[in-house]
Formats: sequence, C-alpha cells, structure tokens
Amino acid sequence: MASDDRWLERLRLELTWFTGQAALRSRGAGAILRFAHVRSRRRGGFQPLRENEITPHFLDRAIRALKRWNYDFVGMDEVCRRAVTLSEQRRFVALTFDGAGKDLIDFAYPVLARHAVPFTIYVPTAFPDGVGEAWWLGLEQVIARESRVSLLMGEKEQRFTVTGNAEKQALFSFLEAWLRSLPPADVSAAIADLCTRYRVDLAALSREASMNWEDLARLSADPLVTIGSATVNYPVLANMKDAAALREMTMGKAVAEAAFDRDIRHLAFPFGDRASFRRSHVIMAEEAGFASAVTTIPGVVDAEGRTNLRALPRISWDGRVRSLRMMRVLVSGVAFAPVKPTGTAGT
Repeated sequence: MASDDRWLERLRLELTWFTGQAALRSRGAGAILRFAHVRSRRRGGFQPLRENEITPHFLDRAIRALKRWNYDFVGMDEVCRRAVTLSEQRRFVALTFDGAGKDLIDFAYPVLARHAVPFTIYVPTAFPDGVGEAWWLGLEQVIARESRVSLLMGEKEQRFTVTGNAEKQALFSFLEAWLRSLPPADVSAAIADLCTRYRVDLAALSREASMNWEDLARLSADPLVTIGSATVNYPVLANMKDAAALREMTMGKAVAEAAFDRDIRHLAFPFGDRASFRRSHVIMAEEAGFASAVTTIPGVVDAEGRTNLRALPRISWDGRVRSLRMMRVLVSGVAFAPVKPTGTAGT
C-alpha cells in the first residue's frame, strides 16, 4: 500500500510538471527543505531508511537547480523575517538537516561549502554527548541480519519470520510504528531487549552515526551555518506529559547554548508529523524562547504572518523516488492546497 501511494504521488507530481502548473501558479513566499542523511548509495535490497537518504551528487544537482530557478538561499532567521513581511519578488528556499548525523560533515558539508549556501542543523544534544539512542538503526540491523525475530510487545512475546526483503520491510514498518507509539522509557526498554537478544550494540551504532561536539564546533564556526535544537533525546513529544516535553525543549536549548556560546533560536519537533506533537507543544516552543519551530508537515511558507512560525511546514525529501522535476513542483507550492494559519497544528 505504501509503495502504491508513493507511485501515485510521483505520477501526480510528474503530471503537474508536464502541464506547466509549477511555472504558472507558484504560491507562498518560499519553502523549507528537510534532509536527514547525505551519503553514497548502499548495496542491498533491504534499506528501510533509504527514504531519508540522498547522495552528495543529488545534493549538488539540487542546489545548482535551485540557483537556476532563481531561489534565494536563506537561513532560518531570514525565513522568520520573510514569513511576517510583505511578499518579495524572489522566493526563498531554506535547507535544513535533522539529527546531526556524521554523514552531514563527511559528505554534505563539502557540497554545501563549495556552493556557499546557508543551512540549518537541528541537534538532539544527547547524540553528540554519546548517550543518544538511535533505536531505528538498531531495529534496522536486527531485521537485516535475522530471519526470525522475537520480542516482547507489551506483556506478550511476539515472533516473526521474515525471509525476503519485502517481508523485512513490512516488519520494520510495523515495529517502527509501534515503537513510535510508546512513551520514551518504554521505547528504550523495548529496543534494549531486542538489541540484547540479537547482540546488536545500539550504543556503538548511535555514537558511530552521530557527530560529536568537535564536529559541530567546526560547523558552528561557519557563518553560513545555523545551529538549531531538536530537543535532548529526540522523543515523540506527543507520548510525553507536558512537563517532560517542555523539559526536553528547554534542556536541549540550554545545552546547545552552553556548547556553542550563542542563542539557539530555532527548534525542530522530533519526527515532526501530525501524530508526533500537539498544539500545546507549539505554544511551549514560544514559551521556551524559540523564534521558530519546524515540522515535517508538507507545505510552503506564506508571507504576511499567515504561517505560524512555531509550526512551520517543511518538504521532507524522499530519496527513493523524487527527481528535480518533483522538487521544482514541490518548492513552487502548487502541489499543496492552500492552508489556514497553523496555530492548531498537531491537534
């Protein structure tokens, strides 16, 4: 079903391109693009996280194309300014990267620096500290290695037999959705149980995949780089009590400010879809002192205050199927129906 949905989306976007609507009906002041990982293609049919990956070559091509299309590359401070002022003649694009993965400095930064374009990194501070849990990597490794997987779900032992890539993908999607439905303490307990059973070192996996503070200090010295916060532990805020969610926001901000000796003005809601945060978290972001908070709800940013700065839409890039033609349609805004101000986002 998910693959059918992706195919239909691709068909719709391609048809939009060929009918020329992107050139005729651009809307909004600009767009925020979201990327997670930039690295070379990996071999193997089972790659459940491939949707979050692009290659350095594609990043280079995308930046060149956006320049040809006359977009202004801006940081998040400028996004906030343009979102509350009158529309400008040229539209903007903001490049954002979630998770502070090691591949960002190894593969993405050389491309971004060569093009001299601004970008924003959202850092969950437990990960450069070496204590963050990238549970999705542990889940991926267990399923990739095993044909029989058992784990405790609630109070019941569940067993799965997965022999082919399609079955493995289905199991990953099922367990990922289940883990994202749990409170953070239960996620930690469940993934620890799974990784212990199958001798996967989740702590080492998480550390290897993440930048450390030295890496981040190198990036933060670049005036084109904006450092934002993605809380401390990157939890699903909707599964937490309000006091704990606010603590994640404020502590992530405080740790990053101490590490970089600057104000941290911008937040990314972890995961960022409609199920992962509530309206109360939009209000908390303002209370915590953030000038903006980004989601992964698709859309473009309007001018003149029509888009809530603490619930900004982003276009998450799917590395499996999307092309530069699709990018031009998406950043134009024509692919998205007009939306009301997002003060109730996440409800």
